[in-house]
Amino acid sequence: MKIVTIHTEKIQNIFEELNTNFGGKVTFDVDEYTLEVNNNFAKGSIIGASFNDNISYVQFDMTFSADLKLNVISGTASPLYFAYCSKGNLSHSFGLHGEERKLKMFQTAIVTSKLNQDNVLYFEKDKKTKFTLIIVGTQPAQGQVNSLNQMVRETFFQESQSEEFFYAGSYNLKIGEKIEQLNAVTQTGVVRNLLKEGILRIILAMEIQQHTDDLNAFPKETNCLNLREMEEIKELSEVIKANPEEPFTIKSLSKKSGLSPNKLQEGFKMIHNRTVNDYITHMRVLKAEILIRTSDLNISEIVYCIGFTSRSYFSKIFKQKFNCSPKEYKFNLNPMAITA
Repeated sequence: MKIVTIHTEKIQNIFEELNTNFGGKVTFDVDEYTLEVNNNFAKGSIIGASFNDNISYVQFDMTFSADLKLNVISGTASPLYFAYCSKGNLSHSFGLHGEERKLKMFQTAIVTSKLNQDNVLYFEKDKKTKFTLIIVGTQPAQGQVNSLNQMVRETFFQESQSEEFFYAGSYNLKIGEKIEQLNAVTQTGVVRNLLKEGILRIILAMEIQQHTDDLNAFPKETNCLNLREMEEIKELSEVIKANPEEPFTIKSLSKKSGLSPNKLQEGFKMIHNRTVNDYITHMRVLKAEILIRTSDLNISEIVYCIGFTSRSYFSKIFKQKFNCSPKEYKFNLNPMAITA
């Protein structure tokens, strides 16, 4: 068992300490740090950034060759941690010898410790773990009224922060989908920073809303599916996303996953707010847009490539999404382009 200690005062300090303990190379771009590691102890990447209102995040996509205890030491105040496990699982305890609580895949957690008490994360060896941690500082900023971190602090600590707090939520695939959007941001510089901050605030709102719903005992759609079924839905979504031109049907997807048609529809509505067929169509249109931008294919060829049989139907749904026809879209990208 390896024990690594980090401090959460500043995101820069976190990555300096992670780099010292894990090795690898740290890169920096407009308040975002990335640590790439590939050695005998650790493989993968860790990304983190700081934003307004004393909010930051750290995201692990790592595999360790030995069991790891990551001891997170708070400074003058104990921040609130909003956690989500996208792959694998890990455990948490207050202090190195505290009770371990497991956080499973697709599960959320909200955690804070008493002052001068450590938070410990346990990573299992040889198991790929994807884990997102949003850190909300609870120390009020001088001269700042009604800041987001102040409102979050008051939501969970109306009087004083004197007790440890641990909440493990139910499974939530929609938060996982939003985290994928966070990871899919390809822009650089200040645009990347602004886009990520916006998505991160939505994730934070979703986690707080789930906690509120749980307290009020609102029924949850996620209770309709167990963990294995959610994993199957997630895998099917990725297969369709990667190959939307394939002739998928409810029957073929049901056979591939072992899930009933009703379970498939429940799962896709829960994670994507779409039926299975709507999701397939959506992914095909997105791929068509990429081909229009990046290939020399004409519109008729693209329609065939992505699995549509009717050009008029494709043009109709493309216009619904992009507010112009495929031909107009291609012309706007390159006025000199010759379209079919």
